Amino acid sequence: MESTHTHDRELDARGLNCPLPILRTKKALNEMRMGTVLKVLATDPASLKDFQAFSRQTGNTLLGHSEADGVFQFFLQRK
Repeated sequence: MESTHTHDRELDARGLNCPLPILRTKKALNEMRMGTVLKVLATDPASLKDFQAFSRQTGNTLLGHSEADGVFQFFLQRK
């Protein structure tokens, strides 16, 4: 997936384990306007499955993700 999305806000969830990255993402998205994009950085190995499930369950669009050196990047668009 392409990971060079522009974003309106960034959330650093590195070093946090499930469910904290998802909980903080949910809180951040709730504070954002519809259509804006949140970039999330995470190091939890389970975060890819977590963010895919979160996107399906909440309707927020997972625009893209990538992983480099143990750091995952996710781009979510607020529904």
